[in-house]
Amino acid sequence: MTIVEPVRSGPLATLNPVSKLGAAFIVTAVLLVSIDPVSAGVALALEVVLLCFSAIPAVVLLARTSPVLIAAPLAALTTALYGRTGGTVYLHWWAIEVSDGSLQLALATLLRVLAIGLPAVLLFVTIDPTDLADGLAQLLKLPARFVVGALAGLRLVGLFIDDWRALSLARRARGVAESGAIRRFLGQSFALFVLSIRRGSKLATAMEARGFGAATERTWARPSVFRGRDWAALGVAAAVAGTAAAVAIAVGSWNVLGS
Repeated sequence: MTIVEPVRSGPLATLNPVSKLGAAFIVTAVLLVSIDPVSAGVALALEVVLLCFSAIPAVVLLARTSPVLIAAPLAALTTALYGRTGGTVYLHWWAIEVSDGSLQLALATLLRVLAIGLPAVLLFVTIDPTDLADGLAQLLKLPARFVVGALAGLRLVGLFIDDWRALSLARRARGVAESGAIRRFLGQSFALFVLSIRRGSKLATAMEARGFGAATERTWARPSVFRGRDWAALGVAAAVAGTAAAVAIAVGSWNVLGS
């Protein structure tokens, strides 16, 4: 199994990965300041409108966002059952207490998870790991050794499934795969952990031998350029976040955490 290939077509694919990270950070930072349904709802509505122009295939869109679409209702349900009590209480049983306050908080949680998760997922769908490493090292000036090492490790993630399958077949051939499911899982997980450490050590040695850890300034095969479209993407993200905050403040629902 290999790492899922990024979407290479559409407006988002032409943006620099650094601008995508910045856009996701801007929206997330504003939505994390306040927990209210208005700001999250406005941000989510604007993101859905922008999503229509992303040209991402519907099948890919549904597959990549399915974890967020599942997690958001679960988080809202947990908040509704165990959230802050306020107003009329509709259900009280042991630790479960559903009230106006918990339902309002659950709605805000649902919208906020969607508003934060969806753009992050969709932006990362179009990011190539190599382009991201180039941007982090050349534009953000992160240490090249750290960036290249992280890229090499990310490229090996896809081998985990192949290793797990090979370990399963090997243990079955040796007749040790018929024990309890929990015991088998723990034993096989430890074997995969050891195998990953050994592969990582070999990779680190090979990269050191090829000069990846040299103290001299590193050169890059592909320059990472921050264009006007990338600044425009940051501007759109700031507009979405600012509009969401402004509407929430205007209607009086802006609720800074901790206040």
